[in-house]
Amino acid sequence: MKKLFIYSILSISLLACKKNDEKVAEVEAKEDSIKVEPTKTEADVAQLKEFSPETISTTLKSNHSDTLYVTNFFATWCGPCMHEIPFFRKKMEELANQPVKFTFVSLDNKTDWATDVSDFADEYNIRENVILLDGTLLNQEFFRQNFQSWDGGAIPFTLIRKGDKSDETVGSMSEEMLNEKIEKLLTHNSTTKVVENKEKVGIAGPKKSLK
Repeated sequence: MKKLFIYSILSISLLACKKNDEKVAEVEAKEDSIKVEPTKTEADVAQLKEFSPETISTTLKSNHSDTLYVTNFFATWCGPCMHEIPFFRKKMEELANQPVKFTFVSLDNKTDWATDVSDFADEYNIRENVILLDGTLLNQEFFRQNFQSWDGGAIPFTLIRKGDKSDETVGSMSEEMLNEKIEKLLTHNSTTKVVENKEKVGIAGPKKSLK
């Protein structure tokens, strides 16, 4: 009787273990069937360039007279910013063979650099054009030194410049507005160059005889 009682307990224990093993196997099978996307790491952020406010200021002041600079300050959480990005991307493709430099300065939180900003850069294939800037380091002096109309109170903000001419836009732009602003600066500088060259030729060239 005692042996029968022990066997009964052992059988119940084995049955319980078997059921538990089946549950574990079932859970593992479900987990295996779910595709887990790998999370971005610091290595992804390392591919993006982080600038200090001082470095940004120096970059904004760099000037090659033949180059058109288009600098857009944005954040991935900013709806108006994301609305206009496709317009910039399209314009980049149109001007790919011209001396035009597009730069996108992210003001996202540092905690979002490896995820949202990195995903954004890959989505639009502009990783080489994206700069990371810690917005908490910016002060009013930074804005006074670099811009005429932007105090940092709203984004997006876009600075377009070439030579001694520049255009500042606070807020989102339509595709037509962006095209117009870029073409205006490109055309203006080209026209100015042509006029200057003609004047130089007129001064240096030999005078024709009226006889």
